[in-house]
Amino acid sequence: MRLPKILTASALALGLATTAQAQDVNKLVTILTAPEPQTQLMAMVLTMNAMAAGAEAELMLCGPAGDIALKDAPASATDGQPPKDASPQGMMQTMIEKNGLKVQVCAIYLPGMGADASVLVEGVTAAAPDAMGAAIVAPGTSVMSF
Repeated sequence: MRLPKILTASALALGLATTAQAQDVNKLVTILTAPEPQTQLMAMVLTMNAMAAGAEAELMLCGPAGDIALKDAPASATDGQPPKDASPQGMMQTMIEKNGLKVQVCAIYLPGMGADASVLVEGVTAAAPDAMGAAIVAPGTSVMSF
C-alpha cells in the first residue's frame, strides 16, 4: 500500500519539476569574433532561429566581427550572401528591429579603434564586462561562440 503513495508523490514531483522547467526562459548568448562573412552570417542565422524557437538572445561582437556594427561597415558585413542574399549586418539589424535582439560590441572594441558609440548603428551599444560575464553564467543560458 505504501508503493502507490510513493509513486503518486514521485509523479507529482516530476510534474511540478517539469512545469517549473517549462516556465524558465531559454537564454542564448552568441559571441561572434570571426572575420569570415559566411561564419558571421551563420551565427546570425542560428541566433535568429533560436529566437524563433523561443530563446531570449543577445549578441556580443568583438574583434573583426565588431565591424558588423559600424555605420560605415566594410562590404564583407553588408554584401548579400547565398542562398538568400542576406548580409550579417542586415540580419543583425532585422533581429534588433523585429525581435528586440540585444547587440553589443565588446568593451575594448571602440577604445581599440579610437572611436566612441557614435560610429555604431542604431540599437548597438558597448558591453559592460561585468554584465556580460553575468549573462554568460546565468542559469539556463547557452553560449555559442564563433
